[in-house]
Amino acid sequence: MSESFNFSLGECCLLLCSTSPQKSFPLPFCLCSKLTDVNCWCFSPLIFLGSQVLLFSLASTAITCFTRGLDLRKETEDVLCPANCPLWQFYVFGDGIYASLSSICGAAIHRGVITNAGGAVRVQTLPGQENYPAVNANGIQSQVLTRWASSFSVTRSTVLEAVGRSVSTARPSTGKRPKKPLDKKAGNKDCKADIAFLIDGSYNIGQRRFNLQKNFVGKVAVMLGIGTEGPHVGVVQASEHPKIEFYLKNFTAAKEVLFAIKELGFRGGNSNTGKALKHTAQKFFSLENGARKGIPKIIVVFLDGWPSDDIEEAGIVAREFGVNVFIVSVAKPTAEELGMVQDIGFVDKAVCRNNGFFSYQMPTWFGTTKYVKPLVQKLCSHEQMLCSKTCYNSVNIGFLIDGSSSVGESNFRLVLEFISNVAKAFEISDIGSKMAAVQFTYDQRTEFSFTDYTTKEKVLSAIRNIRYMSGGTATGDAISFTTRNVFGPMKDGPNKNFLLVLTDGQSYDDVRGPAAAAQKAGITVFSVGIAWAPLDDLKDMASEPRESHTFFTREFTGLEQMVPDIIRGICKDFLDSRQ
Repeated sequence: MSESFNFSLGECCLLLCSTSPQKSFPLPFCLCSKLTDVNCWCFSPLIFLGSQVLLFSLASTAITCFTRGLDLRKETEDVLCPANCPLWQFYVFGDGIYASLSSICGAAIHRGVITNAGGAVRVQTLPGQENYPAVNANGIQSQVLTRWASSFSVTRSTVLEAVGRSVSTARPSTGKRPKKPLDKKAGNKDCKADIAFLIDGSYNIGQRRFNLQKNFVGKVAVMLGIGTEGPHVGVVQASEHPKIEFYLKNFTAAKEVLFAIKELGFRGGNSNTGKALKHTAQKFFSLENGARKGIPKIIVVFLDGWPSDDIEEAGIVAREFGVNVFIVSVAKPTAEELGMVQDIGFVDKAVCRNNGFFSYQMPTWFGTTKYVKPLVQKLCSHEQMLCSKTCYNSVNIGFLIDGSSSVGESNFRLVLEFISNVAKAFEISDIGSKMAAVQFTYDQRTEFSFTDYTTKEKVLSAIRNIRYMSGGTATGDAISFTTRNVFGPMKDGPNKNFLLVLTDGQSYDDVRGPAAAAQKAGITVFSVGIAWAPLDDLKDMASEPRESHTFFTREFTGLEQMVPDIIRGICKDFLDSRQ
């Protein structure tokens, strides 16, 4: 297309793109991708594509991404923000009312007045404030400022609509309704992962291959299906010293990530990949930086050649932090270069597991499109993320609750409080730990199953709402019922299964046989007895070693003290099962 200009042209027209034939127009104009996602650029006259043209005088002042409130001279001014501003470079102070040293466009995006596709904004100058709070909104983290001399607010500008007139160049309707565009904000919900791309920015790769690397990473990011409920990504550049280019919290849309990757500059220096990997594992995945609880943490290390430092120790640190390390290596060292490699087996020592799944080899940075999909499939296989699996995010815990008459209403509430305190310790999600509860007397009632609730808040609410049954005590039947109906559907799942049996008295049926069947089905059983519960029954139900899986207290108030030991026991069993 023809040469582009900035927004200071005297007159301009908004063009809404479509498949209409090419038209010519005698004035400079702004090209927009669509009405709901205005992405404006000014072009010289001659050719444009479109179905509708909106003509107006530019009553708005064109500004840059980083024009500040204090740069304006009028009390009220309409401005036009450009598209594709780098969100992570904005300086924004406050929320709703912004300190005047804030970026106007950054504040407008933060407030939700416009998107990063640009648009018209009305800026109102306001007096200074004593305090400007820090709030994360729309991909921008505003900062705290205790005091500033002047402020401003931002609202949507209506100037363009007021002065515009419409000229239709649309084709006649074909009678077919256009397809409603899909909402892609949520992203790929089947690929929940927090991913750091650790790219090679060393002299080994050089400027040209660095750009090819960026193209490949961009393709991977798009295919992942980035979104609010899907994968989140960030980028760290490894060179002499690691640099976090942007965090998980900065962008939740593929087009924003693509633009951010495109803008990355080549740093150069030694390929200190080990240093960068360690730094990323320790600093990148904090809640403040956008990491999500219960979501697998992944570092994808891109390495052109070999590292200049020790990468094995960094891999150990990453595993300690629960991070899954993938290494994508390109261009293996030649026979002459092998002498320069500190450790030929560095890949196997750095990845999460030396099983072939976490290492990926590409012969060159050219023609890499065919390698994108296989890598994405690996990154989305959350069941394979062995280093993310801990006792807190990879267990199914079923609570089998005695609701017999001997318990009583007030003590039953103490039992529910105990269950809640155990559940609170775990990272509950649709791909993390899961909870279920069954209440029993002579009969059994499933209060909620493992698939009913996928957040901790909903699980705790469900526990609070359990109603006391009252009746006899048939613990053996209840164990069989729970094994079959609650744990049965989970037998092929990735999580380790645990059953906590809570009872305050003698069972009227056999408990040994049903408990043995549960353990044979892969369920680890903890027995928790209160008051008159026979110790022999508790040990008969508990898994081996029985002493560490059997708990007893004389009073219901003593349940609270057991919580830490129960959690430690679950974690010990989980770790032992993975040896």
